[in-house]
Amino acid sequence: MSEETIREVTKLEAPYGREIVLQDVVHETGLRVMRIRIREGSRFTILDIDAATAKELGTALSTWADQS
Repeated sequence: MSEETIREVTKLEAPYGREIVLQDVVHETGLRVMRIRIREGSRFTILDIDAATAKELGTALSTWADQS
């Protein structure tokens, strides 16, 4: 079983009782990913993304928020 080090980056309370948790995850191989955990009631969606994807996602979210 592989080991991983997990550090919580932030936890956000989203509308309608949802919660978003961002975690910095480093696998024993050295692979580092951003884990996005979205809780909707009892359902969880978990997505691991690399740094390039995280940067692109952050830019898209900021662009959208600036237009609101």
